[in-house]
Amino acid sequence: MGDLESDFNLRVVLVSFKQCLNEKEEVLLDHYLAGWRGLVRFLNSLGAIFSFISKDVMTKVQVLERLRSSPQQEHYLSLQSMVAYEVGHQLVDLQRRSRHPDSGCRTLLRLHRALRWLQLFLEGLRTSPEDASTAVLCTDSYNASLAAYHPWVIRQAVTMAFCTLPTRKVFLEAMNVGSPEQAVEMLGEALPFIEHVYSVSQKLYTEHALLDLP
Repeated sequence: MGDLESDFNLRVVLVSFKQCLNEKEEVLLDHYLAGWRGLVRFLNSLGAIFSFISKDVMTKVQVLERLRSSPQQEHYLSLQSMVAYEVGHQLVDLQRRSRHPDSGCRTLLRLHRALRWLQLFLEGLRTSPEDASTAVLCTDSYNASLAAYHPWVIRQAVTMAFCTLPTRKVFLEAMNVGSPEQAVEMLGEALPFIEHVYSVSQKLYTEHALLDLP
């Protein structure tokens, strides 16, 4: 956590998400959280525009890190073991937030939704032409993911904020892997791993009817 303010490098995220799944396709929480810390550094490097997401993400990451260092830490090695433990011991609020507002399942679901937005946005950056509008790319990605979980006032404020985003070239240079062309190449390598982690997590949450936790 101490290096949160250091320069972002896309390779760090690539390595974290590469290591996220073990041979059983379990999502290892330590690597998942390391990947998110890297993504937060990326968001922070672009200025205050993404602070509404990065601050919330870091709050969620810290909740999960506390669970990873708690007396029950062995149950929080992977997403699968966490879901089995919390669902099996009724530690998840399925209808309304009451007894377990910061359960691991609920907390990681919020990160899961945000990961979908970032995945879609980064894919848009990778495949778009040089003169593409990052405001349009980001808004489209937001509307296809996080917007459904935000009230109208937040959606309006976020959409307005996206209008001030820097250019595609600035985004790619902020990834600190060389030229924009090299950043696009690195995104092509990293995004399939992020997509795979997202898909495995989505399937698990669907199987346990956890996608709409309050």
